[in-house]
Amino acid sequence: MSADAPAILAQALTKKFQSFTAVDHLDLSIAKGEIVGFIGPNGAGKSTTIRMLCGLLRPSEGSAQVAGFDVSSEAEAVREHIGYMSQKFSLYGDLTVRENLRFFGGIYRVARREIDERMKFAISMAGLEGREDRLVRTLAGGWKQRLALGCAILHRPPILFLDEPTSGVEPEARRRFWDLIHEFAADGVTILVSTHYMDEAEYCNRIALIDRGKLIAIGTPSELRAHQLGGELFEVGCAPLGAAMKALSDAPGVVDAAIFGDRLHVVLGAGGLDAADLPGFLGEHGIEVDQVRSVPPSLEDVFVQLVSGSPEERMIP
Repeated sequence: MSADAPAILAQALTKKFQSFTAVDHLDLSIAKGEIVGFIGPNGAGKSTTIRMLCGLLRPSEGSAQVAGFDVSSEAEAVREHIGYMSQKFSLYGDLTVRENLRFFGGIYRVARREIDERMKFAISMAGLEGREDRLVRTLAGGWKQRLALGCAILHRPPILFLDEPTSGVEPEARRRFWDLIHEFAADGVTILVSTHYMDEAEYCNRIALIDRGKLIAIGTPSELRAHQLGGELFEVGCAPLGAAMKALSDAPGVVDAAIFGDRLHVVLGAGGLDAADLPGFLGEHGIEVDQVRSVPPSLEDVFVQLVSGSPEERMIP
């Protein structure tokens, strides 16, 4: 693989399960040392895409190369050059920390002369010094998470696939995990990580949004936030929220309305209601409004808008 070639390249990558298309002609290029966040609803195709890129699932159509190897014809070579963390912890609860590391070191064929040094690094990275002989099932979620990452990088792979690695883990442990991800990227490791957490997406170099098997947008966090939502975004303080959203759903000029915490986020386009009209319009529907203010879009606003419309409406130019 040449020095400037993408670490991960997918072209029209497709996976069908009988009549159901889980991944639909997905194109994706990820450079060496890049952190790309993979964001989408449950069932959007994130895990299926990652499993194909790891050589664990054969594509129905299209192609993909990982570390210069074809995922269909050179799946074993692909697996030798990647680290993979699945949605669920892949550790063995009835083995100790040390035993898990040694087991995975054997799977990855780490040389005997190197395994002790690699295990020592993984234990230090996970913050498990002094706990090497603890059964893994007794560890807290954050420790399990970092240990699973340590097992995945024992063979020092140039590419990491992390499938929702922080799901169900407390915020402090999630932040520490992302510190580790950035340390690996700084050393040139390429990372594709799927997550449900929008705050985690901010830590990525780029974000790929997938919905119903299709890649609907990709860009840096700032590029995605700058995307035109079809109008201007306003935060509306009102009650009751459900009735307000229903009233606005068919109102002229309202591109989108969604509940964000105890307020509504409303996108207003041209040719209909403007911000000054909202209190009066909602008041006619028995809804009390205490504030209307213009706000910059968040990644969550962009995500909600992109996955709510038709495929043509959702595409970022």
